[in-house]
Amino acid sequence: MNKIEVKGLYKAYSDKGRRINGYDECRLPEGSTVLHDINLSIKRRSFTCFVGPSGCGKSTLLRIMAGFEHPTKGWVFIDGMPVNGPSPRHIFVFQEDGLLPWMTTRENVALGVRDIKDSDERRRRIIEYIELVGLKGFEDHYPHELSGGMRRRAEVARALITNPDILFMDEPFGALDFLTRLQMREEMINVHMMFDTTILFITHDIDEAIQLGDQIVILSERPTNLRADIPLAFPHPRDFTKGGLAALRRDIYFQMGIHTAL
Repeated sequence: MNKIEVKGLYKAYSDKGRRINGYDECRLPEGSTVLHDINLSIKRRSFTCFVGPSGCGKSTLLRIMAGFEHPTKGWVFIDGMPVNGPSPRHIFVFQEDGLLPWMTTRENVALGVRDIKDSDERRRRIIEYIELVGLKGFEDHYPHELSGGMRRRAEVARALITNPDILFMDEPFGALDFLTRLQMREEMINVHMMFDTTILFITHDIDEAIQLGDQIVILSERPTNLRADIPLAFPHPRDFTKGGLAALRRDIYFQMGIHTAL
């Protein structure tokens, strides 16, 4: 059984931005349809990257899959059960910095283990996950004292410490500089190899998707449908300048409508 199934998914808004209940294309205002008949399967423990034009509805699709929004029509199933709302086992890392500014790194990460009664076990877990993302020595720093990459690492630690079944990540590295992004990609590959978590990851960076993903989902312009669903069976680390991966990279750029020389 696949981990996630998306079946006949539509999302539409009125001209005032309100969600439309019921779906009749003939009666919808022009431009109101965001997602149009999305059908998608995601394997258990896979790392799936979503790419597509700006404004095509990638974030909307992810929020629907996570249960934060409802589709106008269609279904999302996780483990065979329909998604009707968010789950504490499904953690969402948003684009925006989500750390609480009045808390230290340690305190922010600790939010993910509030339910652990044993204080020694809770302390051990916090230290383990802070070290896992390379923030040892920064436990007592506040967010404003950390670099952008460090804040992202702290958010990843806070998400992972809950042992999530699914990790939703909405362009988490978009605001980082190039070198920090490269480091964070390596971190995410290591994280995925260490945990049994299914990861869904939105990015505008095609090369990032190729380096990270077991599956790349390409979305079209609005009204958005599935342009391509590409499995990647290449081992890590990946060099997309050579061989079959270079050819796949060219094909993905072409499908995205980017025809410059690569």
